[in-house]
Amino acid sequence: MDELGSDLQPAAAEGLVSARLLDRFRTVRAYTELLASALTDEDQCVQSMPDASPAKWHRAHTTWFFEQFVLVPFLPDYRPFDQSFSFLFNSYYEAVGARHPRPARGMLTRPSAQQVTAYRWHVDAALLEAELPGEAAPVLELGLQHEQQHQELLMTDILHLFSLSPLYPAALPDWQEPQGTDAPTTYVEIGGGLAPVGYAGGDFCFDNETPRHRVYLEPFAIGSRLVRNRDWLAFIRDGGYRTVSLWMSDGWATAQAGSWQSPLYWREHDGAWWQFGPGGLRVLDQDAPVRHISWYEADAFARWAGARLPTEAEWETAAAHPALREITGHVWQWTESAYRPYPGFKAAPGAIGEYNGKFMVNQMVLRGGSLATPEGHTRPTYRNFFHPDKRWQFSGLRLVRDL
Repeated sequence: MDELGSDLQPAAAEGLVSARLLDRFRTVRAYTELLASALTDEDQCVQSMPDASPAKWHRAHTTWFFEQFVLVPFLPDYRPFDQSFSFLFNSYYEAVGARHPRPARGMLTRPSAQQVTAYRWHVDAALLEAELPGEAAPVLELGLQHEQQHQELLMTDILHLFSLSPLYPAALPDWQEPQGTDAPTTYVEIGGGLAPVGYAGGDFCFDNETPRHRVYLEPFAIGSRLVRNRDWLAFIRDGGYRTVSLWMSDGWATAQAGSWQSPLYWREHDGAWWQFGPGGLRVLDQDAPVRHISWYEADAFARWAGARLPTEAEWETAAAHPALREITGHVWQWTESAYRPYPGFKAAPGAIGEYNGKFMVNQMVLRGGSLATPEGHTRPTYRNFFHPDKRWQFSGLRLVRDL
């Protein structure tokens, strides 16, 4: 998710950055600290795999973004908190300079978690006390959206770390499973024809949601709700992970190499299934939407069910239908669409242009929004994306059938 970009096309506002935007800045920054509040300093330093980052790094990187792209360009008198932090906490911005290797972020025992907290306070105070010109507003908005993406990544990364502990600690001890719909799954018919796809509003969007364009759709029927855990149990019991004909070749090889037999955080003990989540290890809720599955697994399940995954254009078109449930707030929903630029897409100039465009290959699109996505962060046009083997995100699926 960190690879999404923003639409910086609107003309810069005149005057100063609004008080409303600065209030949002306070709220978003405080929520990151709330998510990290149950973590010890030791929790915040460990990197459980190359795809994940330590919680301390997320907190520092989002702070570096504001320092690098807001404070330094728009406040000539600002002095960075620590010059070495640009090297330590740059993610992938080649135009900004060299960076610490991503797979080795867990080696950064220094600076300490307390120093990162001091860094956050320093940058927040500098930004809130300054009189930022209105032209800084679009970049500040991008920084807020960027931090919200990292709030979800912080949660998915710490969940992966804690899943490796025999103690199965809870990242959010009071967490409760999101309420889903009890209505049975039906298939909602959607007519074919030309359908508009992409963002058309005047507020913020990521640049990969544009330009708005039209896509021709054949008629299809889409599941009214997400695939459930009980459905996945049936897939397992019917030999879904042992039936090669259900799988893409790369998916089968990946599943065999990883000894996949169930979703990532499922555990079987004495014939009963459990699931690890933000609240710790709990008995599997069979009525909850399945999550932590790869695109390969989602695609194999759809084939087993006599269905397929929706294209992202089908998903976006169907999302407006009143009969569809669980559009957001449970899992990101895999589509069968490869992550590619929309017709006419152009990356923004400079380092900000690296935020998105250079990642538009070898990944698959997800739509919707998960239980870890900050409230108000998503739109029906929002395009998330990951490589097809990734399972540590809150990813699930809904099915489509051709008419």
